[in-house]
Amino acid sequence: MSAPLQTLDLDIAGMTCASCVARVEKRLTALDGVEAQVNLATERATVTAPAAVTADELVAAVAKAGYTATVRPGADERSGAHRDDAPTPESESDPSATVTTLRTRLVVSTVLALPVILLAMVPAWQFDHWQWLSLTLATPVVFWGGYPFHRATFATLRHGSVTMDTLITLGTGAAYLWSLWALFFGMAGMTGMRHEFTFFAPDADPSGALYLEVAAGVTVFLLAGRLIEQRSKRSAGAALRELMTAGASEVSILRERAADPSDLMAATRQEERVPVDRLLVGDLFLVRPGESVATDGTVVEGAASVDESLMTGESVPAEKTAGSPVTGGTIARGGSLVVRATAVGTRTRLARMAQAVEAAQLGKSRIQRLADRISSVFVPIVLVTAVATAIVWIAAGSSVQAAFTAAVAVLIIACPCALGLATPVALLVGTGRGAQLGILIAGPEALERASGIDRVLLDKTGTITSGRMSVTEVWAEGAADAALDLAAALEADSEHPIAEAIVEESARRRGTPPAVSDFASFEGLGVTGTVRGGTVLVGRPAFAEDQGFRTGAAATAALGAAAERASTVVVVAWDGEVRGIVEVADTVKPEARAAVQRAVALGMTPVLLTGDNAAVAARVAAEVGITEVIADASPMDKVAAVERLQADGHRVAMIGDGVNDAAAIATADLGIAMGTGTDAAKSAADLSIVSGSLATAVDAVRLSRRTLGIIRGNLFWAFAYNVAAIPLAALGLLNPMIAGAAMAFSSVFVVLNSLRLRRFRPAA
Repeated sequence: MSAPLQTLDLDIAGMTCASCVARVEKRLTALDGVEAQVNLATERATVTAPAAVTADELVAAVAKAGYTATVRPGADERSGAHRDDAPTPESESDPSATVTTLRTRLVVSTVLALPVILLAMVPAWQFDHWQWLSLTLATPVVFWGGYPFHRATFATLRHGSVTMDTLITLGTGAAYLWSLWALFFGMAGMTGMRHEFTFFAPDADPSGALYLEVAAGVTVFLLAGRLIEQRSKRSAGAALRELMTAGASEVSILRERAADPSDLMAATRQEERVPVDRLLVGDLFLVRPGESVATDGTVVEGAASVDESLMTGESVPAEKTAGSPVTGGTIARGGSLVVRATAVGTRTRLARMAQAVEAAQLGKSRIQRLADRISSVFVPIVLVTAVATAIVWIAAGSSVQAAFTAAVAVLIIACPCALGLATPVALLVGTGRGAQLGILIAGPEALERASGIDRVLLDKTGTITSGRMSVTEVWAEGAADAALDLAAALEADSEHPIAEAIVEESARRRGTPPAVSDFASFEGLGVTGTVRGGTVLVGRPAFAEDQGFRTGAAATAALGAAAERASTVVVVAWDGEVRGIVEVADTVKPEARAAVQRAVALGMTPVLLTGDNAAVAARVAAEVGITEVIADASPMDKVAAVERLQADGHRVAMIGDGVNDAAAIATADLGIAMGTGTDAAKSAADLSIVSGSLATAVDAVRLSRRTLGIIRGNLFWAFAYNVAAIPLAALGLLNPMIAGAAMAFSSVFVVLNSLRLRRFRPAA
């Protein structure tokens, strides 16, 4: 018999990059029987472990990796594990504080570094003793501004590891310490000293070279990049918050104290308003018009149109009567319901959707950044090369100063300016250009996920279609506008989406609805009233038949044609017969077909994935040129469809706009949310489209791929520059001054290459 398992959640402080995630996971999974998934964005680990493994052991394993862990409340607290013996830095207390602290560091460091950079680059501005002013301004930038990088460096070094932070500390530290030595022990501190960039100066005195602008400038650029990353991290949990707050916070529980216990509607007069977490399975609760359904249940009495777009994404409300199931978080329209709760808390459909979103986000955090993978090998090589250079020069009989000069040249030329700027600068330019086009990119991981996408799943309502009901056809015996005006007259005061579409179309055609008297509404069926002395009915075909209105041959043929078009049908009947038919549908966006064709041109096979019925889905798919359709899909069905394609080896993008799409968006390799949709969908997505245009969504994939290509190009050239220049520095062919100039050029190249993204244009 296998040992019982437990699941614990750990909050982890101190992680800064993907290699941090890998290190924590490696330490945790080294424990016998332990499996762990670590999420960098939420700084959280979900651990499955045998019952014999205590929380203290897990916390200790994280500490061995160089980080601080705390067991979340509700986890295994047999040992009271709570790791707070190591102080948590102020910038790591919570995501909002981290962003605020980084912003402060960036602003102050920029103000201090700008004069240092300008003085170094413009010799005409250099006055007597300018170098000491530069030292005064650069020192707080290097040590206080760069503190987050240095702290991470020494934390990982204590455990024998290196990351991109190590490169940053190494490069800025070498530049600063060399400048300090040159000022106090070399020629750089002399009165009247002037500093110029010189690419080739074999006779230059290295003791007069300063690199303070390098140390300060690199720190400022990298702080800007880290701030972008932390802003992305802060919003990573927003999808879960949106999902969990979508439902009601309070509920009206019904206490059956009426004289006749079977009279449930009488019991509504004896209700108690309580927090929703006090609701139990089996309780009766009341849902009034406009209220959210508190939890999953079954309608016991009443009738109402229920907006289920939260779960299905479809704009047409579902009619609910006694015996119908309802879902927590959906909204009642135009009627009251008495519901018996069938599921509460974590067992509701909404809660399961939130769990699916969280699980998907955990899985995504495992992508490692290329720069960190390079640094894990590159940094030790640089250190060994610098030490070896000094030893070889001394062994060859050279002076200690010459050996030190060559070794420092190796460190300077290996400074991670270009390597460190490769990702954040390209990301900054790419996200800025995306924002101009209405495309919001969550972070560098989103760009990685855009590469290689070969399947794109598209929600129907709000993505391919407008999400609003519109009148598409009007048939009538006689003037079509007359039938439409009658329908608009009876539907004028309704908030139902179909009624609103009819009224809007009548107004667009400049019809003048006649006056109505003796108005009567039949929930979920239709309405009747007296117009110009005669009875008029507007509603479902079956309702007209039940009320004694005959359907003639012409009307029957029109209904058949509407059924083939998979439209929603409203009949208009008067004088004892159905004399008008209004077809209402969610219309396809004008740009949808062209956008689908462009997706195909980018190597992506489109699939329509919708909660709507098969007939409507087939009609919309045919209209935009999609051949593969998955209809009648619940939120969990959508997740399953994504996972099925991924299991078959496909890289999947999901484009949607509703809460019902959030879990699938989070599960997909690339999640794209339409900006006109819900906050839950946007928060779960890697890319958000402000305009809600499907064409812009396809452009977002193009921009992501282009930005990722620029980042890869930056990393390649930055790394190639180091590989080519380090041997020259070790051989003494580059003094530190020339090395600093070459290093600055590599950074300029990376910035200029990244600026090419500003020329990105949407497809015509």
